Amino acid sequence: MTTRARRSPRRTDALTRERIIESAVELLDTAGEGGLTFRALTERLATGPGAIYWHVANKSELLAAATEAVVANALPPIHATPAKAPREEIRAVALGLFDAIEAHPWLATQLAGQFARNPPQSVTPRIFEGIGRQVQALSVPESSWFTATSALVHYVLGAAGQNAANVARGRTLGPDADRGEYLDAVSRTWEELDPDAYPFTRAVAAQVRDHDDRDQFLAGVDLILTGITAPRPAPPL
Repeated sequence: MTTRARRSPRRTDALTRERIIESAVELLDTAGEGGLTFRALTERLATGPGAIYWHVANKSELLAAATEAVVANALPPIHATPAKAPREEIRAVALGLFDAIEAHPWLATQLAGQFARNPPQSVTPRIFEGIGRQVQALSVPESSWFTATSALVHYVLGAAGQNAANVARGRTLGPDADRGEYLDAVSRTWEELDPDAYPFTRAVAAQVRDHDDRDQFLAGVDLILTGITAPRPAPPL
């Protein structure tokens, strides 16, 4: 009687690039960029480093892939037909990025780094395309497409990044921290500034107490949209 070798049961949770990226995003969310190491990733995935290196060459590639995955979830598909008017599409893209950066504070640094690199990585033109295509649809003169789109992209990423930094700082204050109390303290500090040196800051101090971050962010987008769609003065004769 022959004995047949027992086969190991087939794994149903085979390691994939998508699973690695998902775990990397989770690590980035909980521990930041410094906490994303291949050792931490192998422990989370219960696998060896060789299995991860089969899919991802290094940490830089992993960060780029995690950034692209989060942005892809925040924006509509690149080939999707717009469902709204151009202004509303821009607001939706802007708010999608705002919410993604707030949920993943590490994302702001990664996006800023990607925009600074040459050549830019794939997520950079995706954001630029998502906003620029709608700028074009607003009948902005072609000579202003790049400048107008750049202004919107820089504002969106800058304002969203600052908001994410504020949210992250708020978390360090502990679970009992109250946003209203914090804003009230900031407002009172501004009101007590030297009136001769800080007349404007004192004048808007009360507005700090009641502002909504998302409403303020979208108001900034609207200000830029109003500017880039305003009639251009005729050139001098």
